[in-house]
This record gives sequence, C-alpha cells and structure tokens, in this order.
Amino acid sequence: MAYTNNPKYSGVIPPVITPRTADGAIDAAGLDAVVEHLIDGGVAGLFVLGSSGEVPYLANAERDAVLARIVVANAGRVPVLVGASEQTTARVIDEGQRLIALGADALVVTTPFYAISNGPEIEAHFTAIHDALQVDIFAYDVPVRTHHKLPLDVTIRLAQSGAIVGVKDSSGDDVSFRQLLLATKDIEGFSVFTGHEVVVDGALLGGAHGVVPGLGNVDPAGYRRLFEKAVAGDWTGAAAEQDRLARVFDIVYTPDASRVSPGAAGLGAFKTALVELGIIANNAMSAPMASLDASEAAAIRGILAETGLLPVAAK
Repeated sequence: MAYTNNPKYSGVIPPVITPRTADGAIDAAGLDAVVEHLIDGGVAGLFVLGSSGEVPYLANAERDAVLARIVVANAGRVPVLVGASEQTTARVIDEGQRLIALGADALVVTTPFYAISNGPEIEAHFTAIHDALQVDIFAYDVPVRTHHKLPLDVTIRLAQSGAIVGVKDSSGDDVSFRQLLLATKDIEGFSVFTGHEVVVDGALLGGAHGVVPGLGNVDPAGYRRLFEKAVAGDWTGAAAEQDRLARVFDIVYTPDASRVSPGAAGLGAFKTALVELGIIANNAMSAPMASLDASEAAAIRGILAETGLLPVAAK
C-alpha cells in the first residue's frame, strides 16, 4: 500500500442498510442478519446511520433502536462508526452524546447543512464537536447532501490538530481527494476513505486507507478481497476484482426512473439484492420512497448470478 502513517482505521467499512418489515417497522432480525453477513465478509467496521442507512428518514427513536440493535449484534467485534446527522454544531453535540451512550465508538459528521457556513465556521464546527465529545470524529464530505464541499485547507488543519481522525470522501472531487491524501500522508493515525464503489482500486493506489461502499452491503467479501489484493501490491488482481464489482454496481441502474427516485434506486437495489441473497426478508423502503418491484428484482437477480453471487439459473 502507498500509506505508511499507521492509520487507526483502515479496510472496508460499509454503511449499513436499515431493513424494514412489510408494514414499515424496523426489522430487528434483519439488522442482525446484515451484521453477520458483513462481518462474515471480512469488514473492518460498521458505519451505522449513514446515507445508505436512510438516516434522514428515521425518527429519533428509530435511530436509537437501529444503533442499539447493531451494537448488540456486533458484540464488540469491529468498531461501530455512527452518523451524527444534524444541521448545526449544538444539535450534532446533542445527537452525538446520545449515540455515544448507545455504544458508538466514533462519530461521522458532515459540514453544517441548512445553515450557510464558510470555512472558519466549518472549522469551528468540527473543533467544537470534538472538544465537547472527546471521541473519534470522521468528517463526512458529501456535498450532494449538504450542498457544501469540505474545504481542503480546513480539512488539513483539522487533521493536524487532531479534531478529526479521518475523512470519508463522497465528494466526487478526485483532484481534492488526491490533494488531501498528499497533505495528510505523514499524519500518524489519520485515515482517508473513499466513498466510491467503482474506482476503489485507483483510490487505494493513490494512498487511501479504505473504502465505505454502499455496495459493500451486498458483496462485503468482494471489497475485502479487493482491499487485500491492494495491500499485497497485486494491482492487476485488484483491478479485476474492481471490474467485477463495477458490474455488480449495475444493479442500481435497474429501477424504473419514472417511478423510483435516484436515492431510492440505489438503496432499493441494495435491499433487493440482499433479499435475493436470502439475507433479509423484505426490500421495503422508508416512506415516501418507492420499493423495487418484481421485474426490477428479476433484473438484479440476473446481475447477481452473472457476477458469481448467486447460482446461474438452469436453462
């Protein structure tokens, strides 16, 4: 691997989906099954209450129930990183205190949203949260959700000060991503994770410490193999595994765009794939998102078979 700074967090840390029952309740047994599927697949941690976990759709009681159940199911086997998704500093601190009490090992925090902030306010935001909570903080750079790119200079200062221990980069800004890797490569213990599903091999070659792939819910073992090949310097093997995973990712393009929103398409495809794999019982989405139908499930089933995740049906 390209990094030498002994990161505290590395490897595959998928953002755990939140299964629901047919009547819309949180599926506790489904959560247990997903956790076992992920840990059996070799993940290095669990990111709970992220975008793939449908966190903006969950009531506070549901957020608490999801985290509490996953903490019990995990039983301390891997670190549990939890999204503290609130609009402003004080609200993140309140949310973080509750999540830490429920068993979060680290928090994943975005820039403020709704509020229109500048660089100094963003830096003060992360610093205040770390000072108040004294827990590992990952900065989550996801401008498609927050409408504000995490400024590179701010991120570097936060890394140098210890206010954050890592970044999950879902910005899609590959230039900024590489600049961040170069600027932080000598900060002991610091981690930079990519949120991309289909260019992970390139990110690892550039020095990334791991990946937070929504598709990792479906094929955690594939991402683990990719990461291990990269660690071993087998870049040809890593590229081949990434090519296969890129085809698996095509499941997100199967939903009918006239009926299913872009957000529901990706999350719905992950859930539907897990139903097809026998991990969870239902692909129900949080209201008002539409769930995928039988024809969409059939298309997903075909991709899973083609990529080796399901047996190929006899002709």
